[in-house]
Amino acid sequence: MPGLVTATGVLAFLADEEPELKVFALKTLNEDIDTVWFEVADALTQIEALYEDESFPERQLAALVLAKVYFHLQAYNESMTFALAAGPLFSLDNPGEFEQTIIEKCIDQYIAVGSARHASAKATKADISLPALATTFSSSSFEGSSLISPTAPFSHSTLPSKSLLSRASTDNTILDPTFQPTKDGRSASVAQITDTSTEAALHGVIERLFENTLKEAKYRQVVGIAVEAKDLDVIRRVIKRATEDAKRSKTKTQEGAQGPAEELMEYVLGICMDVVQERGLRTEILRLVLDLLNETPNPDYFAIAKCVVYLNSDGEASTLLRHLVDKGDQNAVTIAYQIAFDLYDNGTQEFLSKVIKALPSGAPPKKAEAEAGEVEAESEPLLQEEPEETLPEETATVFKNIGSILDGSMTIKLNLEFLYRNNRTDLSILNKVRDSLEGRNSIFHTAVTFCNALMNAGTTHDKFFRDNLDWLGKAVNWSKFTATAALGVIHRGNLTQSRKLLEPYLPRQGGVSSGSIFSQGGALYAYGLIHANHGAGALDYLRERFNAADEEVIQHGGALGLGIAGMATGDLDIYDELTKVLFSDSALNGEAVGLAIGLIMLGTGNTKALDTMFTYAHETSHEKIVRGCAIGMALIMFGRQEGADVMIEGLLNDPDPTLRYGGILTVAMAYCGTGSNKAIRKLLHYAVSDVNDDVRRIAVMSLGFILFRKPGSVPRMVELLAESYNPHVRYGSAMALGIACAGTGRDEAIDLLEPMMKDPTDFVRQGALIAMSMILVQQNEVANPKVAAHRKTLRKVVGDRHEDAMTKFGASLALGILDAGGRNCTIGLQTQTGNLNMAGIVGMAVFTQYWYWFPFTHFLSLSFVPTSIIGLDHDLDIPSFKFHCAAKASHFDYPPEQEVKAEEGPALVTTAVLSTTAQAKRRAQKKERQRRESMDIDSTPTITKSASQPPAADKMDVDDDKARTDDAKDKKDGEASGDKDTPASPDSKKKAEKEKLGYEIENMSRVLPGQLKYINFPGGRYRPVKKPTGGPLLLQDTQPDEPKSLIEEKLKKVTTEKAPVAGAAQNLQERQDIRAGQRRINDISQLLQMAQRSSAAAPAAAGSGSGAAAAAGVLTAIDEDGEGDEEAAPPQDFDYFTDAEDEED
Repeated sequence: MPGLVTATGVLAFLADEEPELKVFALKTLNEDIDTVWFEVADALTQIEALYEDESFPERQLAALVLAKVYFHLQAYNESMTFALAAGPLFSLDNPGEFEQTIIEKCIDQYIAVGSARHASAKATKADISLPALATTFSSSSFEGSSLISPTAPFSHSTLPSKSLLSRASTDNTILDPTFQPTKDGRSASVAQITDTSTEAALHGVIERLFENTLKEAKYRQVVGIAVEAKDLDVIRRVIKRATEDAKRSKTKTQEGAQGPAEELMEYVLGICMDVVQERGLRTEILRLVLDLLNETPNPDYFAIAKCVVYLNSDGEASTLLRHLVDKGDQNAVTIAYQIAFDLYDNGTQEFLSKVIKALPSGAPPKKAEAEAGEVEAESEPLLQEEPEETLPEETATVFKNIGSILDGSMTIKLNLEFLYRNNRTDLSILNKVRDSLEGRNSIFHTAVTFCNALMNAGTTHDKFFRDNLDWLGKAVNWSKFTATAALGVIHRGNLTQSRKLLEPYLPRQGGVSSGSIFSQGGALYAYGLIHANHGAGALDYLRERFNAADEEVIQHGGALGLGIAGMATGDLDIYDELTKVLFSDSALNGEAVGLAIGLIMLGTGNTKALDTMFTYAHETSHEKIVRGCAIGMALIMFGRQEGADVMIEGLLNDPDPTLRYGGILTVAMAYCGTGSNKAIRKLLHYAVSDVNDDVRRIAVMSLGFILFRKPGSVPRMVELLAESYNPHVRYGSAMALGIACAGTGRDEAIDLLEPMMKDPTDFVRQGALIAMSMILVQQNEVANPKVAAHRKTLRKVVGDRHEDAMTKFGASLALGILDAGGRNCTIGLQTQTGNLNMAGIVGMAVFTQYWYWFPFTHFLSLSFVPTSIIGLDHDLDIPSFKFHCAAKASHFDYPPEQEVKAEEGPALVTTAVLSTTAQAKRRAQKKERQRRESMDIDSTPTITKSASQPPAADKMDVDDDKARTDDAKDKKDGEASGDKDTPASPDSKKKAEKEKLGYEIENMSRVLPGQLKYINFPGGRYRPVKKPTGGPLLLQDTQPDEPKSLIEEKLKKVTTEKAPVAGAAQNLQERQDIRAGQRRINDISQLLQMAQRSSAAAPAAAGSGSGAAAAAGVLTAIDEDGEGDEEAAPPQDFDYFTDAEDEED
């Protein structure tokens, strides 16, 4: 039947009294609405009247016609409302453009309604314990910000319309439904549904849509929509449905492969950690996933551990470990060990100490009490109960091992062994930096110290300091403080030897010490760095020395050491002791103490500490104290997200620029790694509007902390900021790129940094050099060809006498970062399992404060993460075995060491050769050849010219040198031509062959993060308990009864010596130099006597010159003339002869 050409006649039936004719008209219009909708639009009031007439039999048909007309009029909200009223007539099967659009609108509406309901429920259940931290950002501060794209505000590229990050207003419910005011009218993206029938119809459509999707086993699509709508019931239902469908299908999955339910839960975990930005929602989803995992018969224990760490549920963590150990199975114990390593990698010291206390120690109470350290009193009741549990010897050993893993001693020991045995530090680079920078200049001395510390971080390799005691002795005041603290970076993790190592520098008991107060303060700082984030056994000593110190410098170092060692412990006693020193109003101590309080209370959101620091920052007149308090407050709010918003608003509205600086840093710390849209908008707003350069700089830099999980978005975001007229903004852009793209080698980031390395402002060049090294850390020339050019640039900057001091300082730091940890460390702001690396983020944040205080540079070592795979068996031994890497070895090799060129003396001037002389030589050579041809071949030719021409013997040495070099060149050319003529050797064939794909790697070797995807364990004795993620990896031994070969630990054989003391060692060195000088003088006198005897015995042979006489001649030429020495006889006159004269004769 042909379609309608015009709807005029059909529309006339709508006015008829017969309902049958009205129904006929509606059916006819519905079939051809796409062609006549513009005519039907004039009759909308009539059709709406039919829909509202409850006696009309086909109300749903009228609603469907209205929905289609409004769809063509692009009034999508009205169209969706009428489509929902159409009920079953609105078909979801084989949807066309109309159906597809309405389905999308329904999904958006469902998400908006669910999100609004979740937000209102959240408001009613506000956190009573932290009333001041429960609100969100004020939307009034973002006027006009809706015009800017949240992800790429300065880029012309746009995201797809349905992207989470590009939706306007309340569509972006993952971020914050109250973030922007909703639009009204037909242009609104979300309709206002008031009646319950429409809402019920909306849920009916969504349920039908979900059911159709689930029948096709597309579980992820449903889960994604439910997460956006914050509907946890749907998530629970879908996961259970996936489990039931898997049971009904009865399809056996391959051994080791995941089922659909396990894959779905892993997917939920992934989007929960990477996409969901609201902390409260993330917690709810993780709690749901954890409950579901516990209900499954064979749960993913590693996923459970991941949830437990984020939820900070130490009770469930200890229960999980107990459950695995109680199984008594070797594989279960191996999994328990691996989970313990993961818990240590991701948990705070406070969390881990609670887990340790809840588990049996596996040791007698006395030993356990000694290990407990500062928590002796708290753990006493638990230690008394432990003997009541009669544990078998094997089980006790397992719990003891788990305790050693959870307290970090096992991981630290393994990483220390790895860094020591694989150390590839190139000392020639360090020597070059030392020689290029004047040691008497404080900033240059400090730069070399930092370069050495970062290069050797964690390797225990302090040879550079021991070999350069004279240079080390040039350090004065704070340079001495920094140099002493560098020992802590180099020996980080060397827990057992830390006291012995630093003994020459540490303050003595009772405060009596002969050393410099700067060395003593630096030693306490170093002691904290060695025990970083592992305060057990170190905090008591540091507290004692800190409280006993009277000198401000020693208190400064002690506060920094306490903060680093007691990171995130939340210890109120330490907090009280630090607060007392803070109130002494010392500018020198205040900055360090404020930072230390932030480190101790890291991430706790402690309102008492915040209130104290905020109040004191307004009372004090010292800018350094204000800055220390501002940084400390930012650290206390680490990871708090929405809970930090009130503090952020209070700081950002403060007239003091230093406190606004702290407010921006609080945004960075509270929302680090979340990619939060509103945090990015806040930072960009202040980056371009604040009147203070420091605030603008930190605002741009903080983008790197927010987006380091999405490094690809940062270059687009700072693309135009990198070209700002303000050098502070340019510096911030460079550092943001370095922080977010650290270790990735991203080309787009490098392209932005390359022109900044030639910036006219010195500190912008400094930041660009440091950021470039952060990006290129652990990259080689095969993986990224720009590494070689960057190294060359750094060497050039360091050696350029005309370069600015700040740029040279940055180049020295950049060289240290590029070869971090003996070329075995990368910069990791997230752990191997994907959680935030708390110590790494904090270290990077405090490192950026080197702008104000150079000693903070050492904090960068906290973000260094060893890149290794350390395989361990069920006994925690290190077996000797190999695993396979399915990539080319050259892509992940260490960069080649720099070739050390021999020091060349001044170039000798080449003797000028006249054209007549050259012609004469050619004639002589021609004449000689003719003579040889005429003679017998066996006879020895005699050259008369050499005897008859004295000038040939009297030529300068340069001619001989030139002749030798020419001969060598000819020889090389001859060999090269010979190689071309002769067939290639087998070795050259091998080099010419294409590099093989895949190679074997020994256990405890360097494995880069980008290399992990190529790692596999072919069928052998050892198999990993989980997918390799780097670091300690537990292995299942398939042949436990067979003897095993273990890797010998080299570090056990090394005896740690005391740190070199510059002053004492310098005196010893001077005495050794005096003795050596006396020996040299005696040797010289002996040589002179020998020379005199030889010249007296054989005056005729003086021309030939024996070795002793030649040496004596050199030495006497170097030494100054003494009184009474005979003058050397002048040389006899001689004449010049040429070959041309001989030929003329």
